[in-house]
Amino acid sequence: MPLTSGSPDMNTEGQTHTRQGTRFFYGWVIVGVMAVVAAITPSLATLNFGLFIKPMGNELGIGRSIFGWAMTARQVGSAIASPIVGRLVDRFGSRIMLATGSIVVGAAIFGLGFIQHSWQLVLLFAAMGLIGIGGPGALVTSVPIFKWFIHNRGKAVSFTSLGTPVGAVIFIPLTQILIASRGWREAWIILAIISVGMIVPLSLTLIRRQPEDMNLLPDGAKAPRKSVLNPTSPAKSREEVSWTVQETIRTSVFWRLVAVFSFMFLTMGSVGIHRIPFFMDRGLDPSLVSYATAFDAVAAGVSIFISGLLVRRFPAKFLGGISFLMLAVATVLTIYTYTFPIMFLSMSLFGFGIGGMIFTSRFLWAEYYGRQHLGSILGLATTICLLVGGIGAPLAGYVHDTTGYYNTIWWVSAGLMLTCGIALVTAPIPRKPTIKT
Repeated sequence: MPLTSGSPDMNTEGQTHTRQGTRFFYGWVIVGVMAVVAAITPSLATLNFGLFIKPMGNELGIGRSIFGWAMTARQVGSAIASPIVGRLVDRFGSRIMLATGSIVVGAAIFGLGFIQHSWQLVLLFAAMGLIGIGGPGALVTSVPIFKWFIHNRGKAVSFTSLGTPVGAVIFIPLTQILIASRGWREAWIILAIISVGMIVPLSLTLIRRQPEDMNLLPDGAKAPRKSVLNPTSPAKSREEVSWTVQETIRTSVFWRLVAVFSFMFLTMGSVGIHRIPFFMDRGLDPSLVSYATAFDAVAAGVSIFISGLLVRRFPAKFLGGISFLMLAVATVLTIYTYTFPIMFLSMSLFGFGIGGMIFTSRFLWAEYYGRQHLGSILGLATTICLLVGGIGAPLAGYVHDTTGYYNTIWWVSAGLMLTCGIALVTAPIPRKPTIKT
């Protein structure tokens, strides 16, 4: 009986594939689900968190450094859990873990609506980091895309990123509306219910671990029959490399990337969170700040999308270098922001820079070290990056609480961004013989 999707062809090396255009590749379903998750992410105490700092701080008597420690706690939780989560994603996939992570994060966000003390804030944010689905260390949402695609990896990341601007436009203004109309406590509760109600069903019904589980190769080719005999190990394409964790950590490039992305997280923590209450401190309207924050996320999504399309033409590390430059310029503009146009320009540049770095910080690991052990490699790298990066938010908060200003720490952050950009662009590519099938 002939296949409805077209009979597979066999190339000279024994690899089967389907004729182009005759079979829908399930990897695009994975892309669609992750795009929806990306759309919900701005509501998960990430991009919208800054909108809560002033009302929560005023009611609870919490200083800016405590909010910084909350973000650090989230990153420390993610750092501790990342090696385990990475290995579990490699072995079992993201279906159950994404659903579990959304429930954990949703429960923590729900709990934020009832806190009375600063230690409760820190504890709940630590819980959010254990299986991250929003913010840094979100292995359950980033690894699946790289498992399903190789040649179309950039395009897949691009389409996934479209969820971010859509979600930002919806959830960031919605957050400010909820805070203004219902109060910050009820706002947290509503956002928690929305996130869990959307992510859990999608994850449980649609997510699959990797293409080999469906007798496919990445990008949609039909897998050779022998790959079915060992479905736990991804089948290799002719151009794919696969590094073990032990091989990876013996390369100098691994440690250079870890250092670069560690300082990226540090500067993101020092600037990204605190700039929102900083703008409000200077008398800018909270509603305008929320709209600018939403556009920041839109810019990030657009930047990821463009980076995904350009990565086939330009090396990812050069795209990352440009992103670091934009982050440095945006940070300097933040220091001199007194009007809405300058704030909007600063937020826009920061968004474009963050988007490019989000793309680069994920894409390079898969490009350099392959997908078979990607979860484990990313788990190790993420642990180090988040532990170092977790210093940024509380340090900036401490500087503000003791001096009344952020300027010193932000000038240092701008300098670090430029240094990291140079280090990234000049990083060599690790070499390993290509695996042939």
